[in-house]
Amino acid sequence: MDANKLKKVQLKNFFNEYLDLNRSKEDEQVTVDSIRNGVEFKGTNLWVLIFATFIASLGLNVNSTAVIIGAMLISPLMGPIMGVGLSIGLNDFELMKRSLKSYFIATLFSVTTATVYFAFTPLDEVQSELLARTSPTIYDVFIALVGGLAGIVALATKEKGNVIPGVAIATALMPPLCTAGFGLATGNLLYFLGAFYLYFINSVFISLATFIGVRVMHFQRKQFVDKAREELVRRYIIWITVATMCPAVYLTYGIVKETFYHSEANSFVNHELQFTDSQILKREISYKKREIRVVLLGKEVSDEQIETARDRMAHYQLPKTKLIVFQGGNNQAVPQLNMSELKSSVMEDIYRTNKAQLAEQKQLADSLQRELDYYSGTGLIDQRMGDEMKVLFPTVKKVSISRSLQLNIDSSRVDTLTFAIVSCHPTPGRSEVEKLSEWLKARVSSDQLRLFLINK
Repeated sequence: MDANKLKKVQLKNFFNEYLDLNRSKEDEQVTVDSIRNGVEFKGTNLWVLIFATFIASLGLNVNSTAVIIGAMLISPLMGPIMGVGLSIGLNDFELMKRSLKSYFIATLFSVTTATVYFAFTPLDEVQSELLARTSPTIYDVFIALVGGLAGIVALATKEKGNVIPGVAIATALMPPLCTAGFGLATGNLLYFLGAFYLYFINSVFISLATFIGVRVMHFQRKQFVDKAREELVRRYIIWITVATMCPAVYLTYGIVKETFYHSEANSFVNHELQFTDSQILKREISYKKREIRVVLLGKEVSDEQIETARDRMAHYQLPKTKLIVFQGGNNQAVPQLNMSELKSSVMEDIYRTNKAQLAEQKQLADSLQRELDYYSGTGLIDQRMGDEMKVLFPTVKKVSISRSLQLNIDSSRVDTLTFAIVSCHPTPGRSEVEKLSEWLKARVSSDQLRLFLINK
């Protein structure tokens, strides 16, 4: 066997040893039954879902991340979503019908519960945790897909650990549903559609990940005695899958395009709209309008500079994008900013600048403190040294240690010396002094030690 073939075999053996999913695979029927049992939303499961929705709505209302995480841990929403993916992988039409029915029931009860809560809560301010669930990004798609893969792999192995709760938190199914309820309660259709959009995308890609996991781990498909019925069931599953995936793929394609657009627009603003004696106070990037709005504060930028920046937009893949720049002294900028936004932007800039300056000052202060401690002898003398000297040198009464610089005039060399001033009574002999000097050199880790004795 030549060297290349040997390397390929070794590489294959390595991956088989460390990445083989079948090494600790649970009995297939146990995994399937576990997912089937989580599909049903009747009685206890439904009440737990309602309570979890209330908790998540409270967390969103008071902007508490900890409460929202708790609600996601409680929520049993993952069951029917993984059930859909499992049913496609197993060619089980009955399980698909049950899973889809439970999914719609769970969604309906969750949105209704959240709507009722937000309709009666006295806290109607839109918090950041709510806003974060109104516009899905490409990262939400990746999180749902990878989270779903982690979920099915964990369920299919004996060492399940705490993966399932982690997947429930990462994929964040409950908060978008509560935000959709908030949109209905407040009459804000954009919030409702955005949040439901995020929930739907998460659900589809978790199901897709479950299907992929089932097929990769070679779960046994359902067998039919009647081949005609098997073909009919397969067609039903294909049509339902296509009907579900087509909108999801289209929406995901839109998310990808919007993500790239925002990335290019931010890169353009950061590189081409940075002017001397002027700073960006606010930026608004609209993918739908193909528009970038920027408010500048400080020295007014000339029209020629702005026009040059517009010409550079072609290099950032921003076709047909309109750039609107408001100058700090331009009255047109006033409608674009309210006082709270202005204060927030200014305070954020001041905080960022002060934070950097404080970090530099702290670093300098720490450096000076270390120098001061070094030359003042801080850390050289402690209670332990005193206890040792009582035993070794009982004539010593006091000791003072510090460092200093010594300049050699002939060679212009600067050395660091350690000075030890020791008060003794009675005066020790020559051998005792030498012993004390050697001990102090070892104790303070300095060969350049000068010992001075004072008889007291």
